[in-house]
Amino acid sequence: MAELVFFSGTMDCGKSTLALQMNHNHTVAGRAGLMFTQQDRAGEAVLSSRLGLLGDALEVTPDLDFWDVVVARRMSGGRVDFVICDEAQFYAPDQVDQLARLVDEMAVDVFAFGITADFRTRLFPGSQRLIELADRVQVLQVEALCWCGARATHNARTEDGVMVVEGAQVVVGDTNVGSGEIGYEVLCRRHHMRRMTRHAAQAAAMSPDVLPLDLDICPVPPLRAAPSQPTSQPTSQAG
Repeated sequence: MAELVFFSGTMDCGKSTLALQMNHNHTVAGRAGLMFTQQDRAGEAVLSSRLGLLGDALEVTPDLDFWDVVVARRMSGGRVDFVICDEAQFYAPDQVDQLARLVDEMAVDVFAFGITADFRTRLFPGSQRLIELADRVQVLQVEALCWCGARATHNARTEDGVMVVEGAQVVVGDTNVGSGEIGYEVLCRRHHMRRMTRHAAQAAAMSPDVLPLDLDICPVPPLRAAPSQPTSQPTSQAG
């Protein structure tokens, strides 16, 4: 049966890379699909990964209707077995409803990828609707890391390295920006709540009034050792 699956995670956790990989795997298996994206860092109608992978995609505009696109493709003799939807947090809730309808009424698999919450820790409308409707919500296993080494769970917006908590919900930026630009940084919850970005931590470390032991660094849990294998002990038998 077809499914609506929402793959969620912070920035830098490999969502776009997985989207491109899934498109490749399904295409190689003989399935036909479409890729969609919105406001990708590489420009319009492109699905890109920070690893350098690129793929052609359809740009999701506010008036795009996923149902109409798939119907038109099939009416012209084309096949659509699946769709890949990147940057799905930017989609309108009614567009997510259209994706669910494709699954239920046309048996089209929908694989959506996106960020769950914005820089204010508020759900994006598109992500909220996906959580409400998806057959499965899957958190990506590749963990982005906060500057302290702990697992990053939140996205922070920065201006010249300083975290901001007000502004428009959607402002296109990236995690690798120059001085004076609007950018984003992934943080653990503790440092997001304290507005402690990498820039702020570095500034604190250079302050003569802060001792190294006073830096606000989260302890990183140690790696678990692999379970030891039982060793066989020689046994003696009475003769």
